[in-house]
Amino acid sequence: MAKSALSRSIPLLFLLLLSLNSEGPLKHANAKGNSSWCVAKPSSSDAELTANINFSCDQLKDCKLIQEGGPCFLPNTLIHHASVVMNLYYKQMGQNSWNCDFISSALITLTDPSNDCCTYA
Repeated sequence: MAKSALSRSIPLLFLLLLSLNSEGPLKHANAKGNSSWCVAKPSSSDAELTANINFSCDQLKDCKLIQEGGPCFLPNTLIHHASVVMNLYYKQMGQNSWNCDFISSALITLTDPSNDCCTYA
């Protein structure tokens, strides 16, 4: 009798798990959705951050958002400015892990780095 109850509960358990993973409560973050962001590693040097800003801004063709008066100027730190434009580059290039490498000075986070003044894409 226990075997019969067990054999009936396995398909139900499978359907329950399938429904939870299909846009349900257990939906996982992936690199293709808006649930990941590319930011500068806290251990990055000023030279790396400056190079990342220059590269990203050259590719994006517009970095007004991190210039004085822009919505992402504050806090006025290299790591914040680098993270903002690195994330924009990452998003525009398709959110592939290789678009968030920056010679190993970046990382992908699942925590939204937006703040009161600056909303990350």
